[in-house]
Amino acid sequence: MCVPVQASADRITVFAAASMSDAMAEIEQGFEAATGHDVVVSLAGSSALARQIQQGAPADVFISANPGWMDMLEADGLVEAATRFDLLANSLVLVAAGGAAAPVEIGPGMDLAGLLGDGRLAMALVDAVPAGIYGKAALESLGQWDKVAAQVAQADNVRAALAFVATGEAPYGIVYATDAVAEDDVTVAGTFPAATHPPIVYPAAALAESQSALSRSFLDFLRSPDSRKAFERQGFVVLAE
Repeated sequence: MCVPVQASADRITVFAAASMSDAMAEIEQGFEAATGHDVVVSLAGSSALARQIQQGAPADVFISANPGWMDMLEADGLVEAATRFDLLANSLVLVAAGGAAAPVEIGPGMDLAGLLGDGRLAMALVDAVPAGIYGKAALESLGQWDKVAAQVAQADNVRAALAFVATGEAPYGIVYATDAVAEDDVTVAGTFPAATHPPIVYPAAALAESQSALSRSFLDFLRSPDSRKAFERQGFVVLAE
Protein backbone atom coordinates (compact mmCIF):
# COMPACT_ATOMS: atom_id res chain seq x y z
CA MET A 1 0.00 0.00 0.00
CA CYS A 2 1.50 3.32 -1.07
CA VAL A 3 1.29 6.34 1.21
CA PRO A 4 2.29 9.42 -0.80
CA VAL A 5 4.79 11.94 0.52
CA GLN A 6 3.30 15.39 1.00
CA ALA A 7 5.08 18.62 0.05
CA SER A 8 4.81 20.19 3.53
CA ALA A 9 5.05 18.50 6.90
CA ASP A 10 1.99 18.15 9.08
CA ARG A 11 1.34 16.39 12.39
CA ILE A 12 -1.07 13.69 13.46
CA THR A 13 -1.82 12.61 17.03
CA VAL A 14 -2.62 8.95 17.63
CA PHE A 15 -4.06 7.60 20.87
CA ALA A 16 -3.17 3.91 21.15
CA ALA A 17 -3.51 1.19 23.77
CA ALA A 18 -0.42 0.76 25.94
CA SER A 19 -0.02 -2.85 24.82
CA MET A 20 0.90 -1.54 21.36
CA SER A 21 3.96 0.40 22.58
CA ASP A 22 6.71 -1.45 20.69
CA ALA A 23 4.80 -1.91 17.45
CA MET A 24 3.68 1.72 17.40
CA ALA A 25 7.28 2.90 17.78
CA GLU A 26 8.10 1.11 14.53
CA ILE A 27 4.96 2.33 12.78
CA GLU A 28 5.55 5.91 13.87
CA GLN A 29 9.01 5.85 12.29
CA GLY A 30 7.72 4.13 9.17
CA PHE A 31 4.90 6.61 8.58
CA GLU A 32 7.19 9.58 9.14
CA ALA A 33 9.76 8.17 6.71
CA ALA A 34 7.12 7.41 4.07
CA THR A 35 5.24 10.71 4.25
CA GLY A 36 7.51 13.34 5.78
CA HIS A 37 4.85 14.07 8.39
CA ASP A 38 5.17 13.90 12.16
CA VAL A 39 3.34 11.38 14.33
CA VAL A 40 2.73 11.91 18.03
CA VAL A 41 1.69 8.65 19.71
CA SER A 42 0.05 8.82 23.14
CA LEU A 43 0.03 5.44 24.89
CA ALA A 44 -2.13 4.56 27.91
CA GLY A 45 -4.92 2.25 28.99
CA SER A 46 -7.77 2.36 26.48
CA SER A 47 -10.18 3.53 29.18
CA ALA A 48 -7.99 6.52 30.07
CA LEU A 49 -7.57 7.46 26.42
CA ALA A 50 -11.31 7.17 25.71
CA ARG A 51 -12.10 9.43 28.66
CA GLN A 52 -9.55 11.97 27.44
CA ILE A 53 -11.24 11.94 24.04
CA GLN A 54 -14.62 12.48 25.70
CA GLN A 55 -13.14 15.46 27.50
CA GLY A 56 -11.97 17.01 24.24
CA ALA A 57 -8.36 15.86 23.98
CA PRO A 58 -6.99 16.82 20.52
CA ALA A 59 -6.46 13.38 18.98
CA ASP A 60 -6.89 12.33 15.37
CA VAL A 61 -6.90 8.50 15.52
CA PHE A 62 -7.83 6.10 18.31
CA ILE A 63 -6.78 2.45 18.56
CA SER A 64 -8.47 0.66 21.45
CA ALA A 65 -7.58 -2.71 22.97
CA ASN A 66 -11.24 -3.67 23.05
CA PRO A 67 -14.39 -2.76 21.12
CA GLY A 68 -16.26 -1.49 24.18
CA TRP A 69 -14.45 1.82 24.56
CA MET A 70 -14.64 2.45 20.82
CA ASP A 71 -18.37 1.63 20.89
CA MET A 72 -18.86 4.21 23.64
CA LEU A 73 -17.09 6.93 21.67
CA GLU A 74 -19.01 6.02 18.53
CA ALA A 75 -22.30 6.23 20.45
CA ASP A 76 -21.24 9.72 21.58
CA GLY A 77 -20.63 10.77 17.99
CA LEU A 78 -16.89 11.14 18.58
CA VAL A 79 -15.77 8.56 16.00
CA GLU A 80 -15.99 8.69 12.21
CA ALA A 81 -17.91 5.43 11.97
CA ALA A 82 -17.10 4.92 8.28
CA THR A 83 -13.38 4.75 9.07
CA ARG A 84 -13.63 2.13 11.84
CA PHE A 85 -12.17 -1.33 11.29
CA ASP A 86 -10.81 -4.22 13.36
CA LEU A 87 -7.02 -4.01 13.19
CA LEU A 88 -5.56 -6.65 15.52
CA ALA A 89 -6.23 -9.65 17.74
CA ASN A 90 -4.28 -10.79 20.79
CA SER A 91 -4.21 -13.52 23.42
CA LEU A 92 -4.01 -13.50 27.21
CA VAL A 93 -1.19 -15.12 29.18
CA LEU A 94 -0.07 -15.76 32.73
CA VAL A 95 3.47 -14.47 33.21
CA ALA A 96 5.85 -15.33 36.02
CA ALA A 97 8.81 -13.38 37.36
CA GLY A 98 12.19 -14.50 36.05
CA GLY A 99 13.36 -16.08 32.86
CA ALA A 100 12.89 -19.74 33.74
CA ALA A 101 9.65 -20.18 35.67
CA ALA A 102 7.82 -23.51 35.56
CA PRO A 103 4.81 -23.85 33.25
CA VAL A 104 1.30 -23.66 34.70
CA GLU A 105 -1.62 -25.66 33.34
CA ILE A 106 -4.41 -23.11 33.06
CA GLY A 107 -7.82 -24.60 33.72
CA PRO A 108 -10.63 -24.86 36.29
CA GLY A 109 -8.52 -27.11 38.49
CA MET A 110 -5.50 -24.82 38.71
CA ASP A 111 -4.37 -23.67 42.16
CA LEU A 112 -3.58 -20.06 41.38
CA ALA A 113 -3.92 -19.01 45.01
CA GLY A 114 -1.38 -21.67 45.95
CA LEU A 115 1.02 -20.45 43.28
CA LEU A 116 0.76 -16.90 44.58
CA GLY A 117 1.28 -17.82 48.23
CA ASP A 118 1.63 -14.49 50.00
CA GLY A 119 2.43 -12.73 46.72
CA ARG A 120 0.32 -10.56 44.46
CA LEU A 121 -1.20 -11.11 41.03
CA ALA A 122 -0.45 -8.13 38.80
CA MET A 123 -3.26 -7.06 36.46
CA ALA A 124 -4.38 -3.92 34.68
CA LEU A 125 -7.42 -2.21 36.20
CA VAL A 126 -10.01 -4.97 36.15
CA ASP A 127 -13.08 -2.76 35.71
CA ALA A 128 -11.66 -0.32 33.17
CA VAL A 129 -8.55 -1.37 31.23
CA PRO A 130 -9.21 -4.02 28.57
CA ALA A 131 -6.39 -6.37 29.67
CA GLY A 132 -7.78 -6.28 33.20
CA ILE A 133 -11.35 -6.78 32.00
CA TYR A 134 -10.33 -9.78 29.90
CA GLY A 135 -8.20 -11.17 32.74
CA LYS A 136 -10.99 -10.93 35.29
CA ALA A 137 -13.41 -12.56 32.85
CA ALA A 138 -10.96 -15.44 32.31
CA LEU A 139 -10.47 -15.98 36.04
CA GLU A 140 -14.22 -15.88 36.65
CA SER A 141 -14.75 -18.40 33.85
CA LEU A 142 -12.25 -20.74 35.50
CA GLY A 143 -13.69 -20.29 38.98
CA GLN A 144 -10.52 -18.58 40.19
CA TRP A 145 -11.49 -14.94 40.68
CA ASP A 146 -13.03 -15.20 44.15
CA LYS A 147 -10.00 -17.17 45.33
CA VAL A 148 -7.42 -14.56 44.31
CA ALA A 149 -9.29 -11.23 44.09
CA ALA A 150 -7.89 -10.01 47.41
CA GLN A 151 -4.34 -10.53 46.12
CA VAL A 152 -4.73 -8.67 42.83
CA ALA A 153 -2.41 -5.67 42.44
CA GLN A 154 -4.07 -3.40 39.89
CA ALA A 155 -2.03 -1.18 37.59
CA ASP A 156 -3.10 1.74 35.41
CA ASN A 157 -2.30 -0.17 32.21
CA VAL A 158 -1.07 -3.56 31.08
CA ARG A 159 2.56 -2.49 30.64
CA ALA A 160 2.60 -1.28 34.25
CA ALA A 161 1.23 -4.68 35.33
CA LEU A 162 4.00 -6.35 33.33
CA ALA A 163 6.58 -4.18 35.09
CA PHE A 164 5.32 -5.37 38.49
CA VAL A 165 6.23 -8.92 37.49
CA ALA A 166 9.48 -8.07 35.69
CA THR A 167 10.82 -6.28 38.75
CA GLY A 168 9.74 -9.05 41.11
CA GLU A 169 7.11 -6.99 42.91
CA ALA A 170 4.57 -9.66 41.96
CA PRO A 171 5.37 -13.33 41.27
CA TYR A 172 2.66 -13.62 38.60
CA GLY A 173 0.64 -11.36 36.36
CA ILE A 174 -1.93 -11.49 33.58
CA VAL A 175 -1.00 -9.60 30.42
CA TYR A 176 -1.28 -9.92 26.66
CA ALA A 177 0.99 -12.34 24.84
CA THR A 178 2.47 -9.37 22.99
CA ASP A 179 3.51 -7.73 26.26
CA ALA A 180 5.40 -10.84 27.32
CA VAL A 181 7.37 -10.71 24.06
CA ALA A 182 8.63 -7.25 25.03
CA GLU A 183 10.06 -8.23 28.42
CA ASP A 184 13.03 -10.57 28.98
CA ASP A 185 12.57 -10.76 32.75
CA VAL A 186 9.31 -12.70 32.67
CA THR A 187 8.31 -16.19 31.55
CA VAL A 188 5.04 -17.10 29.88
CA ALA A 189 3.77 -19.74 32.30
CA GLY A 190 0.59 -20.47 30.37
CA THR A 191 -1.99 -19.15 27.91
CA PHE A 192 -5.63 -18.65 28.83
CA PRO A 193 -7.96 -20.58 26.52
CA ALA A 194 -9.73 -18.21 24.13
CA ALA A 195 -13.11 -19.51 25.31
CA THR A 196 -12.49 -18.13 28.84
CA HIS A 197 -12.77 -14.48 27.80
CA PRO A 198 -14.31 -12.30 25.08
CA PRO A 199 -12.32 -12.09 21.84
CA ILE A 200 -9.42 -9.64 22.20
CA VAL A 201 -9.91 -7.29 19.26
CA TYR A 202 -8.32 -3.88 18.64
CA PRO A 203 -10.51 -1.54 16.56
CA ALA A 204 -9.06 1.60 14.98
CA ALA A 205 -10.86 4.70 13.73
CA ALA A 206 -10.47 8.38 12.95
CA LEU A 207 -12.02 10.78 15.43
CA ALA A 208 -14.84 13.04 14.36
CA GLU A 209 -13.33 16.21 15.83
CA SER A 210 -10.00 15.71 14.06
CA GLN A 211 -8.89 18.61 11.89
CA SER A 212 -6.08 16.58 10.33
CA ALA A 213 -6.20 15.51 6.70
CA LEU A 214 -3.77 12.72 7.60
CA SER A 215 -6.15 10.53 9.60
CA ARG A 216 -7.21 8.35 6.69
CA SER A 217 -3.65 8.14 5.39
CA PHE A 218 -2.48 6.90 8.77
CA LEU A 219 -5.28 4.34 8.95
CA ASP A 220 -4.27 3.14 5.50
CA PHE A 221 -0.67 2.86 6.68
CA LEU A 222 -1.79 0.66 9.58
CA ARG A 223 -2.98 -1.81 6.93
CA SER A 224 0.24 -1.65 4.90
CA PRO A 225 2.66 -4.59 4.57
CA ASP A 226 5.27 -2.77 6.67
CA SER A 227 2.82 -2.24 9.51
CA ARG A 228 1.67 -5.84 9.30
CA LYS A 229 5.28 -6.98 9.76
CA ALA A 230 5.74 -4.65 12.74
CA PHE A 231 2.61 -5.98 14.43
CA GLU A 232 3.47 -9.60 13.72
CA ARG A 233 6.99 -9.15 15.12
CA GLN A 234 5.35 -8.25 18.43
CA GLY A 235 3.05 -11.28 18.33
CA PHE A 236 -0.20 -9.64 17.21
CA VAL A 237 -2.59 -11.33 14.82
CA VAL A 238 -3.40 -8.81 12.09
CA LEU A 239 -7.09 -8.79 11.17
CA ALA A 240 -7.10 -5.90 8.72
CA GLU A 241 -6.46 -6.52 5.04
